[in-house]
Amino acid sequence: MMLHRKASKGSNPEMMPIVFAGGFVLALAFGVRAIFGGVIEPLSDELFGGRIEVFSLSIAIQNLVWGLAQPGFGMIADKFGDRRALWLGFGFYVVGMVVCAFGTTPLAQHLGAGVLVGMGISGTAFGVVLAVIGRAAPEARRSHYLGITSAIGSAGQVILPLLASWLTEWLDWRLMVVVITGALLPMALCIPLLRVNEAPLSGRAEYAPVTQTVRSAFGHTSYLLLNMGFFVCGFHLAFITAHLPNYVQHFCVSSASQDELRALGLQALALAGFANIFGTLLASRLGMFFPKPYVLAAIYALRAVVIIIFISQPVTPASVMIFALVMGGLWLSTVPLTSALVLTMFGPRIMGTLFGFVFLSHQLGGFAGVWLGGVLFDRYASYDQVWYISIALGVLSAIAHLLVHERPAPRVGLAYDG
Repeated sequence: MMLHRKASKGSNPEMMPIVFAGGFVLALAFGVRAIFGGVIEPLSDELFGGRIEVFSLSIAIQNLVWGLAQPGFGMIADKFGDRRALWLGFGFYVVGMVVCAFGTTPLAQHLGAGVLVGMGISGTAFGVVLAVIGRAAPEARRSHYLGITSAIGSAGQVILPLLASWLTEWLDWRLMVVVITGALLPMALCIPLLRVNEAPLSGRAEYAPVTQTVRSAFGHTSYLLLNMGFFVCGFHLAFITAHLPNYVQHFCVSSASQDELRALGLQALALAGFANIFGTLLASRLGMFFPKPYVLAAIYALRAVVIIIFISQPVTPASVMIFALVMGGLWLSTVPLTSALVLTMFGPRIMGTLFGFVFLSHQLGGFAGVWLGGVLFDRYASYDQVWYISIALGVLSAIAHLLVHERPAPRVGLAYDG
């Protein structure tokens, strides 16, 4: 295998405020959504007679809306400015969390935790934030800065599930959600820093119309394969995030109480977030030296292997934490590599729009993973079927990424500004 040419080692100090602000926005956006796995059991017991399928559908709707809205937020960012898209997402997020905290019906939860929070994440997560970083970063260091931003974003998944786990010992689930909602407020301090000083159009390539570039992208085989592979990423992550605490609570061999086991599941998600910091940095680094599609193929293949080992052994507190640690290293490490491939193929001009469509595929997978987890658990009192589907999808995604070509896409040269 041929190594890629090493990227320039120079650093751009003007990038660091943008990178840290973007990473902090991601940390809050992903950290807050990671607490729903710890809410699903007590909320379902109080409101829906213990049927977790109802709130599982809310979380599935959240993933679906997040994906469906992502191209729209990308277009808003590309046409009207990144910060307008971020402010809009921030508003949706806060309102959605409040509705979730005080909603008492399935419709209220589907609206709050589902539609509104999904819109909020769409406007404050990868699709918009990484587009800012991609436009601001010099070409030779894009993969590096995208990786740092994604890694910082993982910190939210470490801290907020731990905070939620601690709060559940003192507060009921409603008050816990209210407190966690307050954690979103510092995002308002970071959004003004996500500013990109665009170079003037003179001296740059003439851009093709957005619609032409989007049509060309969907006629490009490698772009379609990225969409297919990211569906699998969404399936894995959303299923595990939403259902791991419940899986641990019901199947872990331990003398601990149900509340302690649910807390263990949240702690495992936090550990996965911690491991993801290093996994993301390592993957983005490897992507600077090896073909990114090959690195992605290895990540998906390793996920399948890790799941096989996990479900073939008795579920114990130790095995849960080991699984979280290893899977966490493979968690969001796909994101900087996938976004960097989109940038390589089509340039940063409409990165928000094109990555938005890729992320839509991710969230369709997330919807399927969360919803199937709830439906099959309620029907069979088991998650085995979903684990088997996860393994098969991991293998298919690994194969798909081996067929991706890492080069500028043909027929869209006017849109390329690399």
